[in-house]
Amino acid sequence: MSLVDGLRIVLPLLVLAVLAVPVGTWIARVFGFVPGESSWTERVFGPLERLVLRVARVDATRESGWRRYALDVLVFHGVGVLALYAILRTQGLLPFDDRGLDGMSPDLAFDTAVSFVTNTNWQSYAGETTLTIVTQTVGLAVQNFVSAAAGLAIAIALFRGIARKGAATVGNFPADLIKATVQVLLPLSLGIAIVLVGQGVPQTFASGFVATPIEGDGTTNFVPVGPVASQIAIKQLGTNGGGFFNANAAHPFENPTPLSNLIEWMAMLLLPFALCFTFGKAVADTRQGRAIFAAMAILFALSLSGALAAEWRVNPAVAGLAVDTTHSDDAVGGNTEGKEVRFGTIDSVSWAIATTSASCGAVNAMHDSLMPLAGLVPLWLIQVGEVVFGGVGAGIYGMLLFVVLGVFIGGLMVGRTPEYLGKKLDAFETKMATLGILLPPVAILVGTALAVSVDAGRAAVANPGAHGFGEILYAFSSASGNNGSAFCGLSANVPFFNLALGLCMLVGRFGVILPVLAIAGSLAAKKRGAASLGTLPTHGSLFVVFLVAIVLLVGALTYLPALLLGPIVEHIDLVGSAAANGGGS
Repeated sequence: MSLVDGLRIVLPLLVLAVLAVPVGTWIARVFGFVPGESSWTERVFGPLERLVLRVARVDATRESGWRRYALDVLVFHGVGVLALYAILRTQGLLPFDDRGLDGMSPDLAFDTAVSFVTNTNWQSYAGETTLTIVTQTVGLAVQNFVSAAAGLAIAIALFRGIARKGAATVGNFPADLIKATVQVLLPLSLGIAIVLVGQGVPQTFASGFVATPIEGDGTTNFVPVGPVASQIAIKQLGTNGGGFFNANAAHPFENPTPLSNLIEWMAMLLLPFALCFTFGKAVADTRQGRAIFAAMAILFALSLSGALAAEWRVNPAVAGLAVDTTHSDDAVGGNTEGKEVRFGTIDSVSWAIATTSASCGAVNAMHDSLMPLAGLVPLWLIQVGEVVFGGVGAGIYGMLLFVVLGVFIGGLMVGRTPEYLGKKLDAFETKMATLGILLPPVAILVGTALAVSVDAGRAAVANPGAHGFGEILYAFSSASGNNGSAFCGLSANVPFFNLALGLCMLVGRFGVILPVLAIAGSLAAKKRGAASLGTLPTHGSLFVVFLVAIVLLVGALTYLPALLLGPIVEHIDLVGSAAANGGGS
């Protein structure tokens, strides 16, 4: 790989790291973590926020404890599932549909409604041929905003719980949700959407147009379009990932140029990067935010390097064939099967790592076509909870669960009561952190085991053997990790998978949110003590390495047997088959 290729990866990451500091500080101002300083969005969007609060009859000054906060979260999302389910089932009866599209089947509507409400955006359908404009905008785009805003609100509640002393409240969920939507997601999405329109992404309420091919017998084709730019902006920024088109960001209407590809890639990571620094401002110790950012950055760098190394090497199955494997074209290079040649191997692999570390799920290439070990990396990133920056809010509160676990283990090692930022961590916080870390893996492994044990699960696999197992493992990992990307050789639009994956999405979302809020409430009620000689510092390089090791260890112990049955065995089979055939097949 050339120096230019390396700079194509490193420079955007450096730009994001630089942007993350002011953006993180801005979000801290939005939520009042910087005393005496207001944000520019308060002056511009504050009137709109207050209008929404009045219409919704929300008193932003009234805060609640973690139990009421959690109840509000569950009720809001429950209503969201029912509302979106109703839209999906009845879309054929709604106005502005000139294509005669029918409503979804009950099982697919359930799967899709749960998917978008939980910020998973798993799609077992082609959006451009299945959904109406009303469904795409009123149904899906609205959930893109509020599901991301809910994740941000829960992270803010946890920040408050850690920062406050002797408090009985962690915030007001409806008020936090509205503030996150109006003052954070809306202004950024507007800016990104305008740029994407300038790059050629459609933004229209027309359902499509008729085109006559330049070559052919004069037969016309219907080309679907719609309000694409606005939905792409929030699906990237909010780490939602659900594409307007079935090909997602590999479609030229969603991602027409190299610049749009770069903007959408950076949008996935902007808020997850920034929230590390918001956390530092919230707890009045910027070193804590930098330490978490450093741990995430190390894991991201290791993942990206490993995936690029695996995908850039020549496929053993073609190494002995009479084909050009010199990678003379740096823009394409590597293994190009399943990739959009406009972007090539580097941009495709870096996108795959970003979308699975940021809990987004948007794709600009076919993950199913990655080399086995390259495909293992995004799969593992999902499985560890997508805490390597993670989704909006979800990444930082997921990593803080690992921080609690790391502090507990560190306390045992030095023989002292575990403390984090002056607050002693008792059995309750440790149990809640363990519960939040382990519930998604239970859903992943139990769901995968069930799918390979029943006829309905095995019948959906088009690729038998290790790769087929990997497709099922990826599906349940993506659902339970609230990611939404897939190894697409699996025919998942059947009642078994629609119901099973939908249930896993609920476990993966709320099985983490509820323990996080419980920890927030418990820590908010505690007093803060002074650090002693036995206190484990959580802002230095030693703790950063320790935190990285904890994430790697938990991921290895939990998933290594399953990964051995899938990508690792597939890699061994590929190398062995190539060797048996003299280097080619």
